Amino acid sequence: MTNPRVLGIGETVLDILFKNDQPQKAVPGGSTFNSIVSLGRAGVNCAIVTEVGGDHVGDLICNFLKENGVSSEYVCRREQAKSPISLAFLDEHNDAQYVFYKDPSPAALSGKLPEFTKDDVVLFGSFFAINPAIRQKVGGLLRKAHEAGAWLYYDVNFRKNYIADIPVLKPNIEENMSLANVVRGSMEDFNYLYGLHDGDAIYAQVSRHCNTLILTDGARPIRVYTPDGCETYPVQPIETVSTVGAGDNFNAGYIYAKIIASESPQPTSHLSPLTSHLIMMAQRWSQDVCRQLGNNISDELVASLHNQKITL
Repeated sequence: MTNPRVLGIGETVLDILFKNDQPQKAVPGGSTFNSIVSLGRAGVNCAIVTEVGGDHVGDLICNFLKENGVSSEYVCRREQAKSPISLAFLDEHNDAQYVFYKDPSPAALSGKLPEFTKDDVVLFGSFFAINPAIRQKVGGLLRKAHEAGAWLYYDVNFRKNYIADIPVLKPNIEENMSLANVVRGSMEDFNYLYGLHDGDAIYAQVSRHCNTLILTDGARPIRVYTPDGCETYPVQPIETVSTVGAGDNFNAGYIYAKIIASESPQPTSHLSPLTSHLIMMAQRWSQDVCRQLGNNISDELVASLHNQKITL
């Protein structure tokens, strides 16, 4: 297996999971963070660009990264700030509703930042990737990665509570799409962003900026759009314990499959047998996380990956 570097750019929080209004588990999280930790657990060379406070929670997060094989070289510590906390309340279907608690001071992302090469894979998304307070730095990083020839994967992951800010945030979202080789988003994301419910109409919007779209829709089939057409993939039903890290680990599984399938990851520019392998691995990682109360792939899945390869 080749081992290019995967760099994640995204927020980090401490997730406290509740069931029946009782706390069940506290784990470091954040969308990109969850993906990168799972990739680190699978043996991929990883680092994350993020920001945490100078508090005990920040120490816990940095230690968690190291324990899972992820470099904390680009974790920016804000010594006078508190690390963000997320409360995730699981409903009867084990889907989560979130409440976030953040330090009132704006993000700064002041610390060591990476340089990029053509062999790098960059995963980014959520509010961190569009936050006006740090957009100059994050946008600059993404443009440098694109110019260096890195392979970029953008997870839109747009939250309902930012709908009122769409006029300000949309230019950042669409620039992110234009820098990415692959855009992944849910039907819900694009409903909030564009008011659209139809996959073809969503692709018509996204393709103005990026020609490869992975569109997820809960338990409904996954659609992969490219200029050559659209392919659909069924979602296998499973019993879930928590869906908190489902989408994040879908992203991680897709990237893992891309890495082990090719010495130099390249954008998926057409539908091929490789695409089905990527989606199958993405679903496998996503479903593994849904069967447990945590944000990352299990020891059992990690063990099963060691000697596996994708056959084209």
